[in-house]
Amino acid sequence: MKKNSSNTMALAPNTSNKRETVCIFGTGDFGRALGHKMIQSGYPVVFGSRSTQTSPLIPKDAEVLSHAEAAQKAAIIIIAIQRQHYNFLTPLAEILHGKVLVDVSNNLKINQYPESNAEYLAQLVPGAKVVKAFNTVSAWALQSGTLDASRQVFVCGDDMEAKQMVMDIVRALGLTPLDQGSLLAAQEIENYPLQLFPMWKFPIFLSLGLTAFFFFYSLTRDVIYPYVYEKEDFSFFIAISIPNRICPVLALILLALVYLPGVFAAIIQLYRGTKYRRFPDWLDKWMLCRKQLGLVALAFASLHVLYTLVIPIRSFVRWRTSNQIVSQALNNVTESLNITNAWLSDSYLALGILGFFLFVLLGITSLPSVSNNVNWREFRFVQSKLGYLTLILCTAHTLVYGGNRFLSPSSYRWYLPNTYMLSLIIPCIVLVVKFVLILPCLDKPLTRIRQGWERNPQYSE
Repeated sequence: MKKNSSNTMALAPNTSNKRETVCIFGTGDFGRALGHKMIQSGYPVVFGSRSTQTSPLIPKDAEVLSHAEAAQKAAIIIIAIQRQHYNFLTPLAEILHGKVLVDVSNNLKINQYPESNAEYLAQLVPGAKVVKAFNTVSAWALQSGTLDASRQVFVCGDDMEAKQMVMDIVRALGLTPLDQGSLLAAQEIENYPLQLFPMWKFPIFLSLGLTAFFFFYSLTRDVIYPYVYEKEDFSFFIAISIPNRICPVLALILLALVYLPGVFAAIIQLYRGTKYRRFPDWLDKWMLCRKQLGLVALAFASLHVLYTLVIPIRSFVRWRTSNQIVSQALNNVTESLNITNAWLSDSYLALGILGFFLFVLLGITSLPSVSNNVNWREFRFVQSKLGYLTLILCTAHTLVYGGNRFLSPSSYRWYLPNTYMLSLIIPCIVLVVKFVLILPCLDKPLTRIRQGWERNPQYSE
């Protein structure tokens, strides 16, 4: 009874300036890094280890004791040991009764075990209060102090008081705790560090698929076709010309795909007459990765700019320019300036410059450090209003570039249209449908629906 009473008292909130002693089981990389960080934050730290011999790797202000002795000195014990070594905790069940055990472990693959490591720990030591935390912070980040990328710490547990104590430690270390609820959330928290760019998979695979398609499409039109019919070798187009066709095409298509799910969502809401029904799973996932789609589109647009800048120094371009000059000199003919072509050329360049400027602005405002400093209305204005303006400018840039070549038979080699013609399909669909949706007859009911009005109130039940 006396032992349990002391444990209960230890769990009481600390109102003094002196911080409570924290025990860390495990002297590996993460345990040492976390211990060093906690000592810097004013926490007395005691390590529990199989070997009590001192080591130069252990923080000098920390004490190293056996597991049993270390556990008796602290109410909060951080288990910095892999799951397969948890069995040593079973003989310590009486000592650990009533104490807070913080599980920081991760697995080698997603859903490696039927239950989470934290739930398994709770089964081994049923009298302890298990909390999951710190598994999303790396030892390297703790040691180097570069915690900007991993400042958030997910915390979950069944005991509110124990969870609050762990969250206080997280704050004291300069990190941001995020309460994820009960211990049932531990499985998801443990899977989080194992996910490799979860929101980037669809944008990357889509862009790779489109890149492969347009590469072979352009290869067929611009290299194979001239070789078959004109016996000309334009294989060097693979280095600059074809990539400079693919990059703007993908940039425009991916940018349109950023705004296409919003159009679908508006149509679905108008059809259903309510905003309280979930969108289809495919649309939900599509909308969640719109930021990543936009950033990939910006990357392709930036490559297009770089490829365009090197065009004047290309050997093929210099040869063609000098050949035209020599031809005019030999024929004693001077071509007069075509004002129409000059206007078209300057217009599509100006539209491209303005579109790329707004494109970069969209990318900058999507950064957390920037988006956190603007309110929702400002963010929505940039990402929605300026985003559609960017799509309009980039689409107009492509349309003006095409000019009258849309009607030229030479633009259809083997009946295949030019790549920029294909790139206009999705953007034009998005802009046309968006224009229809902003008509008052549709915009007003859509606004009412998004404000909570329902055509059939039964869906809100």
